[in-house]
Amino acid sequence: MQLKSCPKGYMIETHRAVSPESTLERIETLLPQAGITRVADITGLDRLGIPVFSCIRPTAEGGAISVYNGKGATPVAARVSAIMEGIERCSAEMRSDPEMIARYCEISGESPAINPVDLILPAGMDPDAQVPWVFGYDIINQEEVLLPAHAVYHPLSHAYNPLHRTNTNGIASGNTLEEAIIHGLLEVIERDAWSLVEATRYTGNRIIKVSDPISSDIIDRFAREGINLILRDITSDIGIPTCAAVADDTVLCDPALLVTGMGTHTTPEIAVLRALTEVAQSRLTQIHGAREDTVVAEMRRQIGYERTKRMNGYWFRENGDVLFERLPSHSSDDLLDDIRHVCSRLASCGFDRVIVSDLTHPEIGLPVVRVVVPGLEVYAMDQERMGDRCKNARRSRLPRAKPLA
Repeated sequence: MQLKSCPKGYMIETHRAVSPESTLERIETLLPQAGITRVADITGLDRLGIPVFSCIRPTAEGGAISVYNGKGATPVAARVSAIMEGIERCSAEMRSDPEMIARYCEISGESPAINPVDLILPAGMDPDAQVPWVFGYDIINQEEVLLPAHAVYHPLSHAYNPLHRTNTNGIASGNTLEEAIIHGLLEVIERDAWSLVEATRYTGNRIIKVSDPISSDIIDRFAREGINLILRDITSDIGIPTCAAVADDTVLCDPALLVTGMGTHTTPEIAVLRALTEVAQSRLTQIHGAREDTVVAEMRRQIGYERTKRMNGYWFRENGDVLFERLPSHSSDDLLDDIRHVCSRLASCGFDRVIVSDLTHPEIGLPVVRVVVPGLEVYAMDQERMGDRCKNARRSRLPRAKPLA
C-alpha cells in the first residue's frame, strides 16, 4: 500500500481532495452498484433547518442497518455524506473467504499478526479462539499484518466463532485512498475519546467564543429555536481536537431529543463543525424514526424527560470553560501530511500500529478502508469492551480516600 501526496482541493466546511459538488457528480452514478434505492432530504422534519439527508439500501446484510443518514453544512455536503455512508456499508460486507481460520497461537510465529487481546475483547471471551483472519497493511511499520476478520468487516457471518460484536468504527470512504484513511483515522480517535468520557463521566471543558463563522451560524440557530446547546472539548491525550455537542430541546422537552454529536479533526474549526452537524443529524435520526437502531428513543420516552436528563447529567455538568482559540490545531494543505501528523501523535502515546484494510468494492471503485489502531477504546459503542485506557482513566478520576489521622 503506497500512500501518495494528496493536495486538499476543498477546505471550507470539510477537507477533501475535491469539492462536495465534484464528489456528488462521481458517486451519484454508483447508487445502483451499492444497492442504494433512495436518497431523501429530511431536513424539513426538524425546525433547525440544518441539512440532513437519508439514504436507503434495502439489500443490507442481516445484522446491519439499511437506512443511513448524512449531515453537512450545506445540502450538497449532507447528500454526499449520506451516499458515502451507504457505499461504505456496502463495501464493508464480507465478499470473499478469509485468508485462513486459525488460532492466534498457530499463526503468530509465522507472520505478523494482531493479538486479539489488543482489540479489547468482552469479558470471558477466549483470545485464542479459532477465528477467521484477513490481511491489512500497517502504515507505520510498512508491512502486511493479519488481523481477525471481526475487526475488519461488518456484519460478519454467524458461521464464524464470535470474538466481539462487529461495528463500523474506522470504516471510511474518500475520493482517494488517502482521503479515506484520514477520515477512518479521525473516527477511531473520536470513538476512543468518547469512550474515555463515558467511562469516567468527565465531559471536559465547555468551549466558548467560537470564532468560525459557519459554526457560529449553526450555534445561533440552536439558540433561536430554544435548544440548549453545549460544546465540550473532549480531546484525549493523543492531542487531535475532539469536540462533543450536547443538545437539550427545552421547547419540546422530548427525552429522545437529548442527543449528542462528536467531531474530530486536525483543525478545531472542522472538529466543532462536525460535532454540531452530527448533533443535528442525531435529532433528525430520532424525529425521522426510520432507522432500525433507534430503539433508545422509545425507551427514553418511557423513562421520561426529567429522569433521562438526570441519568445523562454528566453531559450538563459545569467543568470550566476553554476558549475556542486555545484548542490544538495542525494546519496543512495535504491529506498525506495529516495522516503522518495523526500517526505521529498516536506513536507518541505508545500506539505503534495503524492498520489499514482496503475494502474498496470492485464494482463501485470508490476507495473505502477500515482503519484499526490496536489499543484504542470502543467502550462508547460496545460497553462489553473496556480496555486499559478506560480503566486507568476511570481509576484516576475516582475520589481519593483521605489518609487516617
